[in-house]
Amino acid sequence: MDLPQNPFKRAIKAGQVQIGLWSSLSSNYSVEVIAGAGYDWLLLDMEHSPNDLESVLSQLQAAAPYPTHPIVRVPWNDMVAIKRLLDIGVQSLLIPYVSTVEEARQAVAYTRYPPSGVRGVAGTTRASRFGRVKDYAKRAHEEICVLVQVETQQGLDNIEAICAVEGVDGVFIGPADLHASMGYTGETLNPAVLPQIEEAMRRIRAAGKAPGYLTPVESHARDILKAGCLFCAVGADVGLLARSAEALLAKFK
Repeated sequence: MDLPQNPFKRAIKAGQVQIGLWSSLSSNYSVEVIAGAGYDWLLLDMEHSPNDLESVLSQLQAAAPYPTHPIVRVPWNDMVAIKRLLDIGVQSLLIPYVSTVEEARQAVAYTRYPPSGVRGVAGTTRASRFGRVKDYAKRAHEEICVLVQVETQQGLDNIEAICAVEGVDGVFIGPADLHASMGYTGETLNPAVLPQIEEAMRRIRAAGKAPGYLTPVESHARDILKAGCLFCAVGADVGLLARSAEALLAKFK
């Protein structure tokens, strides 16, 4: 059996814009609902949602029949968490709070088997189709996509150096934490920060890597895409449900 391909990794490498949707509801049923909507990718969040390993596994299985590509945001840049997600078949990871070259190198190393990294080796995992993928251990890195999340001023300052780390495929700018690190806690659209975010998109592209972003504000998303963003989440399942529920009720009360 051949190693399953990662269409998302190929698309961003080719410079093809990928439109995504954030998912924090932590439900395989809700993931199945949105997986058929036609987004290029879904972000299954473990950092700011009650997801655990088994719930993510069930969501991967729910999304599997659909062409949308699941990306998992890990709770932290942690060797054990990353190893376990890779073993259940996650091919694309978003790793939060990467601000330095060393942190980016660690993130990549956690996804690579020795001697290139420190990922623990297991033979019969879902990732290897339970041992059926020929030469999985030697080739797994070819289809693993490492996306690091820059969300501090220090990270912004180090963007070019982070992009230069071999094995980093994309750099995602985290708007909420970036605003907070600059003194604008609770904001995501401060005019003092937005130009820096758009400039970060251009810097990441110039460094040869794929920039990513999340915003539910359509005009902002279009500006970010114009600035060079290649993988942009344009909404979130929790926000869609909450705001739609409120809008419906407002028609009657």
